[in-house]
Amino acid sequence: MVVTGTDTGVGKTIVTAAIAAAATVAGLSVAVVKPAQTGTAEGDEPDAVTVARLAEPASTRTLASFPDPLAPLAAARVAGEDPLTAVMAQLAVRSIADNHDMTLIEGAGGLLVPLGENGWTLLDLAAAIGATAIVVVRPGLGTLNHTALTLEALARRDIPALVVFGAWPADPELVHRTNLHDLPGDLAGAIPEGAGAMTPPLFRREAAHWLDPRLHGRFDPVAFRSHSR
Repeated sequence: MVVTGTDTGVGKTIVTAAIAAAATVAGLSVAVVKPAQTGTAEGDEPDAVTVARLAEPASTRTLASFPDPLAPLAAARVAGEDPLTAVMAQLAVRSIADNHDMTLIEGAGGLLVPLGENGWTLLDLAAAIGATAIVVVRPGLGTLNHTALTLEALARRDIPALVVFGAWPADPELVHRTNLHDLPGDLAGAIPEGAGAMTPPLFRREAAHWLDPRLHGRFDPVAFRSHSR
């Protein structure tokens, strides 16, 4: 599965961690791959480290890292380093997937952000390896358009997709409730706002409640929509 988002900062890393945690608790050997990590010079915890800390999957790996907080292709250019090639990414992912029950590939920013040489994207990688896409979305204003555009791009490449809210508020406002009702796509989960600040043991215990059975959880989108009205 590839984990993408409608934009940067929508909660992809926490959703990736939640899926990894739920699948690991269910007994699967889970690998998490970050093709390109940027912004390493800022001192923030890298995404793969966050996932490893919260979810304890069988393995995590980052294929390329760059210091500046830019799109990966631009970050490589600014740093004077070679960008990751599409072939290198595909070979690495296939090799890792051969040794695990589930492999999650977390993108950078949105679906069409250039990740490496010649501008290849997470969409290209998903099409090449035959992956399902998890689209992480915001609950607030603007999400209907952003979600529809992302799903349309995936559908044009015949990539199946599930939608997950990256940070659902504890007290939804009118805009959140109406967006929940009108959201396009197949809703498969909602991560509570602030979940990333939980202790790792609590995060792992709770993760299954946030995701539907296709993601090894117990989330019921019909009940969630009814409860959130």
